[in-house]
Amino acid sequence: MSGYGTLAVARVVVGVSGSLGSVTALRRATALARRLGAELWPVLAWEPPGGDSAARRSPAAGLPVEEWQRLAKQRLASVLEEIFDAEGPGVPMHPLVVRGAPGRALVATADRENDVLVVGAGRRGLRRAFSGRVSRHCLARAVCPVLAVPPSPLQSELLSVHRRNTWHLRIDTRDL
Repeated sequence: MSGYGTLAVARVVVGVSGSLGSVTALRRATALARRLGAELWPVLAWEPPGGDSAARRSPAAGLPVEEWQRLAKQRLASVLEEIFDAEGPGVPMHPLVVRGAPGRALVATADRENDVLVVGAGRRGLRRAFSGRVSRHCLARAVCPVLAVPPSPLQSELLSVHRRNTWHLRIDTRDL
């Protein structure tokens, strides 16, 4: 195995949600795993709506936990199928669905010093203060190196277009 710095990297763990930022991180993690001869571990973290405490208070309020788990597995499989062609990523891949908050789930999965954890470090307009919560958690608590991948230029362009369209929509609705 190739080294990352002075460490021999065995696994590249990457957070995947299906967002554009996580897809950018997945692509970067895949390239890194290929270059280092490491395994790729795409991880989708999930929680019941309202969190575990809400699910414990009223378990009958929504879908059963097993159904949320199935939907999370289906989501991860769908994202991986969309990103990789029939040949796959070109490295051994171990997709994983973890119940829990994304930051904690990723840090718990990338629990070896010779892992590399890859996360998207997105910016989301007005919600900018909250958008880096997962990456900040991973950077502060991971025992392995963390690569925070900035948003793709496409994501910035999409946000810009969205802002322009929203602004025009407001003008149009006032004129009605």
